[in-house]
Formats: sequence, C-alpha cells, structure tokens
Amino acid sequence: MRSGKRSFRHQSLQDEKSIQEILQAIGSGIAKGKITFSDEDEKIVMRPEGLLDLKLTATQEDNLNRFTLRISWQVEEEGAKKKKSLTVK
Repeated sequence: MRSGKRSFRHQSLQDEKSIQEILQAIGSGIAKGKITFSDEDEKIVMRPEGLLDLKLTATQEDNLNRFTLRISWQVEEEGAKKKKSLTVK
C-alpha cells in the first residue's frame, strides 16, 4: 500500500472562459491518463486509470450557485497480487 498523503489545493476567481479551459484540460488529462495540477507553490501529478468514481452535487441557495465535481479512483500498486478468477462447477 502506498504510504503518505499528498494534496494540492488552489482557490482563485476565474472568468467563464478560464473555467472552461481548466475543465477541458482535466478532460484531456483523463483521456491521456495523466493530469498535472500546479501553481507557484505546489505540484501534483495524477494518473487516472480503470473505473473512475464520479460524484456530482449541485445546489442553489439564495444568490449562491455551486456545483462540486469529485472524481476518484484507486491505483493498483506495482507488484500487487492480482485477483485470481474463480471457477465453480
């Protein structure tokens, strides 16, 4: 099992075009199997593979609109035991 925890967090105000470009870059990274998140302070590289878990929530409250998109997956470690197929007769 991989030990340790790495994280990246960035918050800023962006216009619609910038947000669209960021979302397109994420989609392209998922398609290529590699997404790099970075700013002046931090950098993290992720390699999405296999089945990805998607969670999407959207809320509207008074003048505040928000949606949250979460994509997660587990990475099989190199050298990890692969599950053997089961046969029942």
